[in-house]
Amino acid sequence: EWRRGEDPPPDTRRDKYQRGRDRSYDSDDYSRGRERLDCIYKLDPSPLVFQTVHNDAMSVRSKGGTSVSGVLECPKDEKRMIVSIDMTDMNKILWVDEENLTMCAEAGIIGEDLERKLAAKGYCTGHDPDSREVSSLGGWIATRASGMKKNVYGNIEDLLVGVKLVTPRGVIERSCQVPRISAGPDIHHFVLGSEGTLGIITEAVLKIRPLPELKKFGSLVFPDFESGVGCMREVARQRCAPASIRLVDNRQFRFGHALKPEQSFFASLKDSVKAFYVTKFKGFDPEKLCVATLLFEGSREVVESQERRVYNIAAKFGGLPAGEENGERGYMLTFAIAYMRDLGMEYGVVAESFETSLPWDRFEDPIRLVGLFSVCWLFRVLDACRNVKDRVQRESQRYRLHHDPVVSCRVTQTYDAGACIYFYLILNYRGLSDPVHTFDEIERAAREEVLSSGGSISHHHGVGKIRKRWLRETVSEAGVEMLRAIKQQTDPQNIFGCGNLIP
Repeated sequence: EWRRGEDPPPDTRRDKYQRGRDRSYDSDDYSRGRERLDCIYKLDPSPLVFQTVHNDAMSVRSKGGTSVSGVLECPKDEKRMIVSIDMTDMNKILWVDEENLTMCAEAGIIGEDLERKLAAKGYCTGHDPDSREVSSLGGWIATRASGMKKNVYGNIEDLLVGVKLVTPRGVIERSCQVPRISAGPDIHHFVLGSEGTLGIITEAVLKIRPLPELKKFGSLVFPDFESGVGCMREVARQRCAPASIRLVDNRQFRFGHALKPEQSFFASLKDSVKAFYVTKFKGFDPEKLCVATLLFEGSREVVESQERRVYNIAAKFGGLPAGEENGERGYMLTFAIAYMRDLGMEYGVVAESFETSLPWDRFEDPIRLVGLFSVCWLFRVLDACRNVKDRVQRESQRYRLHHDPVVSCRVTQTYDAGACIYFYLILNYRGLSDPVHTFDEIERAAREEVLSSGGSISHHHGVGKIRKRWLRETVSEAGVEMLRAIKQQTDPQNIFGCGNLIP
């Protein structure tokens, strides 16, 4: 126990507070003083329990280390002391059930560590978000996360078997760990996407699978983005998608190509021959072509079957195989983008990503040219990509930016009914009097364009504080009132995650 007036245990001393401050927004707000800690922390064999000595004594937020939706920001109008709970020491796998293929882990475990420990036993969850090196199990659940390999393993809601949530009204969890239950509305869906507003997730049970027999990368090059999207739609329709299939537009392709390390003479010559074949012999325009990265996982028979089907479909849309090495490099580049974003700040560049989900929803009947295997669709996905890029250009002119912004996109996950699109927005902030405000306004306009194009508020980043202004039009007034009622019943003093999610 740690009681007010006593020395804290070693793992909660000042270095721990400093570690938490370094990863958060508005860290000066934590200077409100530890002497005002009017609460008791108690770590039981089961959950972490918080008891407030005085009503409205504190505001609590839990965190694993990452956020792109402002959930870690301290509310500007919050007058109570704010306590940040660092979950990184709750990082153990509690058990592995090899018979039922499930495992239970503490919520603070980081994705990379979770997969490494499971791999030592011959298993994996397969949940592979871009942030796996720094994001936590509890964070995945709190934001309804999605991973790059969801085609095989599912999103976090598909993997979740059980979860323990500590709230001011008590612990919420199911009494049984079963594959499916019909017991009214699923309480797991109250916890999934709750973004820390109801309490603290302390542990969870996930499905696991044996490590795949074979893991193989691949890549495809298409004459243009429209052809690439058409291919992805057909792969989704035929339900033969590999573990990961991600399509990048021309800007991102050129950006990734510029980051290639220096090569030997023979490797460079080999690349030159490939480029000549694609651009001169096949006639692909270097300013329009785009690339898809592929990752196949499973038994050898499954992987070989998927490869044949995917490459055959790609050929009907003008796609050409581009090799395993390019596929692996493109897949790994995803993890490096966040680090390059931080580096760019030192060189006058501010950048951020945002994502959405959209229906495929074609606006006119497909024109099928029998014999040529050509299909022409007008996808809402394509319209959204074009509309957002155009809107950003208009906004940059309105704010009189000295340099044109860079907007690129990629299709990262596919479904029967639609796809997830990632947008990357990059601004040169030199010469701007208030670059943060300018960037926020341009990004806001881009998000509004996404919504007006039929997109969602978010596919997997969550709402937080940044997007909650659009929640009401997304889930309806009655939907917001339902969320507010759950919050009021579970956390009547608004202790947890205040300011997140609910407008």
